Amino acid sequence: MTSSPLLAADAVLEKVAAGATWAEGPVWLPRRRAVRFSDIPGNRILEYSEVSGELTVFAEGVGFTNGRTLDLDGNVVECSHGRRAVQRDTAVGPEDEHRPATLVDSFGGLRLNSPNDVVVASDGAIWFTDPSYGIKRAEEGHPGEEEYGDRWVFRFDERDGSLTPAVIDVESPNGLAFSPDESLLYVADSSLSPADQQADTSGRPRGRAIHVYDVVEGRHAKNGRTLADVSPGLPDGIRVDVEGRIWSSSLSGVQVFAPTGERLLDLPVPEKVGNLCFGGEDGTTLYVVATTSLYRIRTTTRDASAGLRGAHSG
Repeated sequence: MTSSPLLAADAVLEKVAAGATWAEGPVWLPRRRAVRFSDIPGNRILEYSEVSGELTVFAEGVGFTNGRTLDLDGNVVECSHGRRAVQRDTAVGPEDEHRPATLVDSFGGLRLNSPNDVVVASDGAIWFTDPSYGIKRAEEGHPGEEEYGDRWVFRFDERDGSLTPAVIDVESPNGLAFSPDESLLYVADSSLSPADQQADTSGRPRGRAIHVYDVVEGRHAKNGRTLADVSPGLPDGIRVDVEGRIWSSSLSGVQVFAPTGERLLDLPVPEKVGNLCFGGEDGTTLYVVATTSLYRIRTTTRDASAGLRGAHSG
């Protein structure tokens, strides 16, 4: 196994579950002691229990869910390709069942594309990416059009119901995460693999970079610049740890970058990685969803938002 100060001394990458088609959107649920994630083409949500060591189908016919996170109360906020929406699911207790409620599904009277990944800031605002994979790829949702004509990162404020474009200059915004103090927003661009693979995209950018923005007044993303290119493959899901390092999916495994953009770690994974999250009893277990399987490995760090949500969701 790769030796790194970011990994526990005895760290071993362990495959703990299999059976997905394309695994995505993992989140750790403290009360269930489980990782919940999507099998997007299977249109179902799966859960791996650390208690039983078993993988179960949590829900089926779920509207092609993708990325998810916890809000400040410990509820799940998740993206739905099929519903073209961001929704909240309060099924976080041991016996709860999936019962999502739509939070936002349109901008200026036009439907969103297919919300992909989501983070919740310390003020409760919900930031999410809206590429078009769920309306351009039959296996990931339902056919549709880009009604507002682009693919943006939005900020949704439940307090006043406002939905505001926050990042409009990333071709295909995918994963996103805040720095520990929320002064920076990281956005992954997966446009190297365009959503509509049949269309002529010669006039549009093709990128695989993680971009970084200054967050101004808690609501504006400014001064965008490239942090790092992810290769091989491209960045999909990303997470930030308590020291501000960016953990990214890639074709070959998990790559970790310093806030300066320097690559600190290449962690090989046998399958193409879609996303990842920190979890486990002490928050230092990295769970990795990679194509058909779920992997885990012990690290020496935790998610940057662990303390923020720990008081609410433990």
